Amino acid sequence: MRYKFHAESMNIVDFIAARRDGLAHPAEALQEFARLVAMKDAIGDDQVAAWLMAAFLNPLTSRETADLTRAMALSGEILELEGLPKPWVDKHSTGGVGDKTTLVLLPLLAACGLTMVKMSGRGLGITGGTVDKLESIPGFRMDLTPAEMIDQAGKIGLAITGQTPNLAPADKRLYAIRDVTATIASVPLIVSSILSKKLAGGAEKLVLDVKCGSGAFMTTLPEAQILARALVDTANQAGLPTVAAITDMNQPLGSAVGNALEVREAMRVLENSNNLNGPEQRFRELCLDLGAETLYFAGKTRSEEEGRRIAEEALTTGVAAQKALEWIEAQSGKPYDSESLPSVHQFTLEARRSGWLRRVDAGAIGRVALDLGAGRKQKSDTVDLAVGLRVLKSVGDEVLAGEPLVEVYPRGSFDEAALRQAFEIVDMEIAPTPAILERLH
Repeated sequence: MRYKFHAESMNIVDFIAARRDGLAHPAEALQEFARLVAMKDAIGDDQVAAWLMAAFLNPLTSRETADLTRAMALSGEILELEGLPKPWVDKHSTGGVGDKTTLVLLPLLAACGLTMVKMSGRGLGITGGTVDKLESIPGFRMDLTPAEMIDQAGKIGLAITGQTPNLAPADKRLYAIRDVTATIASVPLIVSSILSKKLAGGAEKLVLDVKCGSGAFMTTLPEAQILARALVDTANQAGLPTVAAITDMNQPLGSAVGNALEVREAMRVLENSNNLNGPEQRFRELCLDLGAETLYFAGKTRSEEEGRRIAEEALTTGVAAQKALEWIEAQSGKPYDSESLPSVHQFTLEARRSGWLRRVDAGAIGRVALDLGAGRKQKSDTVDLAVGLRVLKSVGDEVLAGEPLVEVYPRGSFDEAALRQAFEIVDMEIAPTPAILERLH
């Protein structure tokens, strides 16, 4: 059955009761609900929370999720990218420990001819946020207005900002209430939150990186598959062509975990450093794979193989690094110098035995980084941009007793025992874990 909606006089109590009773919401009702949520004073937080809990217990259908996504996008401004060079592409990651792909992919893809306009968020828990990473660059602005974003993207091909009050405002309020009502884990609500911002951002194509493992929100492959499929299907229903890759987050992505440290690593990859360690090299390969897929999906190349060649050429010739420097300057960051980033003294944790690494637990490492102050346990927490870790080995690597496993950059003491438990060394040879576990179209 469907809830009977009267556009001229929406009764919010009836709307909540309809969700509670498992009745279907028409698109017009969801659009009016999103409009009222964005107005803030039109309905109270208690009524919004009641509907969210009802939606958690009686999940939205695929059609309702697409309708809510469009409604949330239309609750505020839509970024108009007309006049900017096509294709307009957005990239989104569901987040994980050491996930710094945006810092590499945005300048890399802009250097390859795509227009990249993106909104990003702050970190919460063990999954870091792009806003925090970039704010470790002195002066870097993450508060661009829509007009500033369009102007900058027209000049250098990319722009990034934190979520603004005028883009998808219904999502901003719904997310804040979900965070305190135990309704974060609802897949339809996750999907509508992510995609409403993408529609509001004006992209015509979207590439998703859905993280899977102990260091991600989706800890198992079946969970990640459900979310990735829901994202792709809903985005396509909402008129935003989308592809997704499910990528490994059982071990940290790359070497660095921590804001300034991750910026350093991203710049090392962009500068095509010839002395990347194993985890850094694995991160580089993932960036190239995702870059190749994006270039092909956006219609810039005739195959992923051609996309890979073009992306790698942008790294090796220095074009991508130059684009990153233009980007930092355009958003008021000081000229990049690794010495100007926040830093603290380091401590090295060494292997106690020889063998092969079977486990480098991203979740455990993320919790150590969180305790160091590299992330937030609550949204009100202040992040220490300098602290973190550098993981020096990947799953499948052979290690020798006394060989460094991880460098720690703390302000004070840290839980060495908890960090050591993140690494498991065994006698038998272990195969490396692929970075990309599955692709969805």
